[in-house]
Amino acid sequence: MISDKSIAQGIYEETQVETGFFILKFTNDSTENQYFKREVNSNFIQFHFCVKGQGAFVFNEGSYNLPILEDHALLLYNPKLDLPIELSLQPKSWLISILLPIKKLHELFSKEANYISFLSGENKERKYYKDTIFSPSMAIVLNQLLQFSLHPMVKPLYFKAKTYELLSLYFNTPQSVDIEQCPFLVDETNVAKIKKAKDIIIERMSEPPTLQELSKEIGLSLNKLKEGFKQVYGEPVFSFLFDYKMEVARQLLVSGSYNVNEVGLKVGYSTASHFIAAFKKKYGVTPKKFVMSLTQ
Repeated sequence: MISDKSIAQGIYEETQVETGFFILKFTNDSTENQYFKREVNSNFIQFHFCVKGQGAFVFNEGSYNLPILEDHALLLYNPKLDLPIELSLQPKSWLISILLPIKKLHELFSKEANYISFLSGENKERKYYKDTIFSPSMAIVLNQLLQFSLHPMVKPLYFKAKTYELLSLYFNTPQSVDIEQCPFLVDETNVAKIKKAKDIIIERMSEPPTLQELSKEIGLSLNKLKEGFKQVYGEPVFSFLFDYKMEVARQLLVSGSYNVNEVGLKVGYSTASHFIAAFKKKYGVTPKKFVMSLTQ
């Protein structure tokens, strides 16, 4: 089941991938805040991913707001209270939500209940809240959900596969990355510097600074940059940048506005052969074959 609803320039799309298992997409490309509402009962666990911009969830008739920032994921679950979605989404913001019955999640991860803390026996009836920064690998899947270009007939199957992939990546995050347990990340200044490092390499992805140059620019030692970046984003600086560049390249190819050579130059490859090799390493096919697959 797929349904779309347009609210001014705010668009809400809901896809049911299995019985009781939903993907919600909220996009606000307007210049004003947009508001979305959806009933959700206490049987569901909620995963919210802010891909771009920011927003806030409103609870208790407006008496409490829970913000969600770009690159952040929120997990919400309360077995004793319905948690309807009331979302205020700021301009130029995109958000994806997964609604999944807690029973279904237990079925998926029954053997891993001790690894996933809130699924363990003693936590089964406890409410749960977690705010984390999602990894570049998760960002890629989220962008694939937002910008897919497939035949409508295969959309539910594609969404189901990508949702399972997204949940797998979410729960694959090492527990040691938890900000509450990591002394380096308790310091908000350090986290801000690491985020600045990410913004710098993205802005200059065609000619990124060296690690030494980056550490000087953000005011962190080289070791703290390496350690902190991996703790926040789940992988080293240039592994993150590679994943990001390949996702940008994929989106440019999907747009049909650029040829392979032009895309390679835009993401920082001076020769087409190097770009083709990198793209194939990431996606298993050459850019040309990838483009051909879009029209099949």
